Amino acid sequence: MLTVEQALELIAQHSKPLAPVRVPLGEAFGLVLAEDVRSDIDSPPYDKAMMDGYAVVSSDRNPVRQVLEEVAAGAVPHHAVVPGTATSIMTGAPLPEGADAVVPIERTELIDVGSVRLHQVDPNPGQHVLPLGASLRAGETVLREGALLRPLDIAILAEFGHAVVAVRPQPRVAVLPTGNELVPVGEKPAAGQIRNSNGPLLLAALRQVGAEAIDLGIARDDRDDLRRRIGQGLAANMVLLSGGVSAGKFDLVPEVLAELGVEQVLHKVALRPGKPFWFGVRRQPDHNVLVFGLPGNPVSSFVCFELFVRPAMAALAGRGFVHPRSVTARLSHAYDHPGGRAACLPARVADSGLADAAEHCLPSSRAGYGLTVEILPWKGSADLAALARANSLARLPTEAQHFEPGMLVEVLLV
Repeated sequence: MLTVEQALELIAQHSKPLAPVRVPLGEAFGLVLAEDVRSDIDSPPYDKAMMDGYAVVSSDRNPVRQVLEEVAAGAVPHHAVVPGTATSIMTGAPLPEGADAVVPIERTELIDVGSVRLHQVDPNPGQHVLPLGASLRAGETVLREGALLRPLDIAILAEFGHAVVAVRPQPRVAVLPTGNELVPVGEKPAAGQIRNSNGPLLLAALRQVGAEAIDLGIARDDRDDLRRRIGQGLAANMVLLSGGVSAGKFDLVPEVLAELGVEQVLHKVALRPGKPFWFGVRRQPDHNVLVFGLPGNPVSSFVCFELFVRPAMAALAGRGFVHPRSVTARLSHAYDHPGGRAACLPARVADSGLADAAEHCLPSSRAGYGLTVEILPWKGSADLAALARANSLARLPTEAQHFEPGMLVEVLLV
């Protein structure tokens, strides 16, 4: 049976960035740039005033100046500034010819409509002026391929006229829970039935990371129904199935996937919960479809999504095969880990604000930050109620170990 690390390595080998697409700039936020972007103009495109005041010749020591005109942002000057004169200028406006400094309005006194007295007569050349091309010159690289586009990046792309950009799209992911026992959320289960919780769980997790989630409904443990629904899902970039991947009589998913041309890469991982996890690839001329067979029990399904699916989605979106984010926390209680398989157990970090920071770039280790974690009591991989109380998953090693209170454990934030 593969270790978690071996499974991640195999999945990473098959998780390649999606082909670039060109999108309007307004749709590019949060996506990864697929090309180098260069400036088509100098920035700023002219010598720009950085304060409201008067544009002057810095070498002129005359305290009283004739005001030639007023230039607002968006306007252009019509008169050159020479000794004995000044131009009233607003922040962002282009500096008039001959001027090389701006005296702030706070250091001036208007004498009448046509003249001004300067209280600062010795400005340095370039005072409160941003020279033409000081930020970027035409042809310089603004952003490089691989940049994750933040609001600030969108702004600079807008400044340089890139109304359409090439990006790696978010993956389209089809979700298909399987099982004769499943009924829709709005129905009351009859004897032997349960409501479909894995479908909504996975669809919500996908939307949380920005993927396009496709709901394929519920598949019965029937070859024809599985073949039809999985076939629809294979039009996406990725398929997430839950259930039907263990070793029982009705666990038909691996066989149906093989019939549909999906090549098995791995089946079963030394993980608790999540042992039946399955992964395969449907090879197509222009791209591969990644297929994940998640265990049917909801805690197992969620653990496998966090450990294996999230990194693959990041890779498809061009962000690299990003391993699950983790922190180090001190265990608040004693715990006996039986070993035999690595474990990823529902847990709760005492500082709930830390879980809220899960979307931020946290370091892989936070030992010494005073964080504590409790491994929650749970009754196995079907215990969704215990998982709902969790804000993290405690990762324990393959080897059996007795943990004393205060010992450090690795924690995944969820």
